[in-house]
Amino acid sequence: MKKLLSTLLLLLSVLTIKAQLQDPVHVRTELNKLSDTEAELIFSATIDPGWHVYSTDLGKGGPISATFHADKMEGAQTVGSLKARGKEQKQFDKMFDMEVRYFEQSVTFVQKIRFVKPQYDIACYVEYGACNDRMCLPPMTMDLKAKGTLAPAATSTAASTPAPAATSTAASTPAPSATSTEDSSAVPNPLAPATFNPPADATAPAVHPQASPLWQPVVSELQALNNEGQAESAVSWWMIFLEGLVGGFLALFTPCVWPIIPMTVSFFLKRNKERRKAIREAMTYGLSIVVIYVLLGLAVTLLFGASALNALSTNAVFNIFFALLLVVFAASFFGAFELTLPASWSSKIDQKSESTTGLLSIFLMAFTLALVSFSCTGPIIGFLLVAVSTQGSILAPTIGMLGFAIALAIPFTLFALFPSLLKSAPKSGGWMNTIKVVLGFIELAFALKFLSVADLAYGWHLLDREVFLALWIVIFGLLGTYLLGWIRFPHDDESHRTNVPQFFLALASLAFTVYMVPGLWGAPCKAISAFTPPMNTQDFNLYQGSVEARFTDYEQGMAAAQAEGKPVIIDFTGFGCVNCRKMEAAVWSDPQVAAMLNQKYVLISLYVDDKTPLSEPIEIEENGQQRTLRTIGDKWSYLQRTKFGANAQPFYVLIDHHGKPLAPSRSYDEDIPAYLDFLQQGLARYRQEVEVTEE
Repeated sequence: MKKLLSTLLLLLSVLTIKAQLQDPVHVRTELNKLSDTEAELIFSATIDPGWHVYSTDLGKGGPISATFHADKMEGAQTVGSLKARGKEQKQFDKMFDMEVRYFEQSVTFVQKIRFVKPQYDIACYVEYGACNDRMCLPPMTMDLKAKGTLAPAATSTAASTPAPAATSTAASTPAPSATSTEDSSAVPNPLAPATFNPPADATAPAVHPQASPLWQPVVSELQALNNEGQAESAVSWWMIFLEGLVGGFLALFTPCVWPIIPMTVSFFLKRNKERRKAIREAMTYGLSIVVIYVLLGLAVTLLFGASALNALSTNAVFNIFFALLLVVFAASFFGAFELTLPASWSSKIDQKSESTTGLLSIFLMAFTLALVSFSCTGPIIGFLLVAVSTQGSILAPTIGMLGFAIALAIPFTLFALFPSLLKSAPKSGGWMNTIKVVLGFIELAFALKFLSVADLAYGWHLLDREVFLALWIVIFGLLGTYLLGWIRFPHDDESHRTNVPQFFLALASLAFTVYMVPGLWGAPCKAISAFTPPMNTQDFNLYQGSVEARFTDYEQGMAAAQAEGKPVIIDFTGFGCVNCRKMEAAVWSDPQVAAMLNQKYVLISLYVDDKTPLSEPIEIEENGQQRTLRTIGDKWSYLQRTKFGANAQPFYVLIDHHGKPLAPSRSYDEDIPAYLDFLQQGLARYRQEVEVTEE
């Protein structure tokens, strides 16, 4: 068992490292000669599913456009501009307030050139941006180098052609300036007054990055801290198991399952005169129930796969489907209709179980139970699978169904062991319909959560925060009035009266309703912050709170942190990073988070798409290859890759004055309590380091 757990932890560590470094675009470059005097520089890219690469000339204020740059263009000059070939898609992006063009699956960028000398030496690259639904990568490059001598015919032709006045790299690719489209002047300066004033000339490091102690890699240390978070993963799996267990117990008390229990147990006891054998078969029956539902969870995992389950959490189409599915389930529980599988299915399985013997017959009987009780268990199973699938864990559906099946199988085994308990078990009645209606209200509330994800993804603004809260207030208010007996549904008894448990449930539901009311005017409502849309979607908000980074330079921020005696939080972000803005609006706007970021930490925001040129290019070696860092964004992207082993944004890491990590890293996750725990954990470890140093 220990070896199995060690192997699983090792596998999870490897998967975590791979998840940190994204490589969704696979590049191939070549020089294709069209004639003796002309050629094409071809940059071909294959794009992983779920990702897209932006096209050329998108304009100001948009995402990163594909652009051509030349480091060396000896013996040749560019003709025209960079062209994109492929199936280009267009979509109006409300976040950028403009139409964006992009490519999925594949794209080819082509730059035409003309030879002007017998010998040519070319070193160039195409810079592009790649994004998916959750994150954007920093500006990436497709590099091409070509060197050669033209054929004699081409030499004479080229020699007879007058050379243009400008054949230098600067002429073919204008250098970025302070007024260029992609320059940092197009973005407001996020620096705020600081108690520490660093030198003005801190844009470029005083020493080479690979020689600076602050740039030394800490990937292993950060991974060790992330591995400590495996316990948190285990806790979340336990929570999923408990959720499944609760769902199974709720399913027990529905009209489709509870009446079957005494009938089934009595059947097993009467089937065999020997009580020991009857009990053994009943336990086998319960185990068969567990196997059937666990196989269902495995089927969901195999059907969608690991990458698809991770994408479900933000995929708009899936979230709309899930929302509609939960609404249908809720309507079924309210009594609008019954969700039943074809009667022929259960009949055939039942006949098969009677014609067979041994373990197979018992398994088929358990399968018959699953089919017959589908009208009650189906909505609960559907809700459970929807909830755990969108958490992005491969094991989550299986673990959830294991809990559900165990809860469902317990009474069959328990009553088989102790048949006398059947006499004291509560009889079927109207209380079962009450449970179904309560579950219907809960599924309706969570349907809004999934619809909200789609609403944010498409920018419809149909479910802004105050609209979402208003609907939840109505839903849970109606739930409270139903439990008090003020409203009835079609399958409720006319003599329905409120009992003591229902009264206390109604009290809790109505109190929760009142708790949400101040949220209509901007109250944080932290208990439901993980479900509601971000605060920035609210039109009328009496709460005001914002966080701005004091530094956008790594060395400056680290120097300030050391002078002020504070830990550092590095925010790897981008001007075109949509999810970065969502985190700032939904999480950093929280008063507790804002207070910690402004008072307890030195916040450094490093923009990986900053096009401001470095004072001079920096030559570095990465993965055995020579690369050139040309812009500030290149430098911060290189820092994130080599020091922390990640390249996606947003990415948050807490470090001390020596650049050592203080806590596991975090990325896009609008869970405010978890973000607060993240900040508090780093602060506690930093204080421990300070105390040890002082001693």
